[in-house]
Amino acid sequence: MSDRTEADPSPYAEVETALRDEFAGVHSATTVTRCVEAAHYGALEVTGYAHPGLVERIARKHLHVLALVASERG
Repeated sequence: MSDRTEADPSPYAEVETALRDEFAGVHSATTVTRCVEAAHYGALEVTGYAHPGLVERIARKHLHVLALVASERG
């Protein structure tokens, strides 16, 4: 049994960082994290795997749609 106390890093940490930078000023870090998590689970349900590149593409689409909706609401 391992005595590790720190959590394993997320396989999507780099994806989250890139998307946070890309959508800075548009979406909060929390929103980016939620979109990455949703993309992860969506990819697993649909394709059976969740490669970071696929998760990034799905999450980016989510973030674009959320930004569009926010801009239409004014």
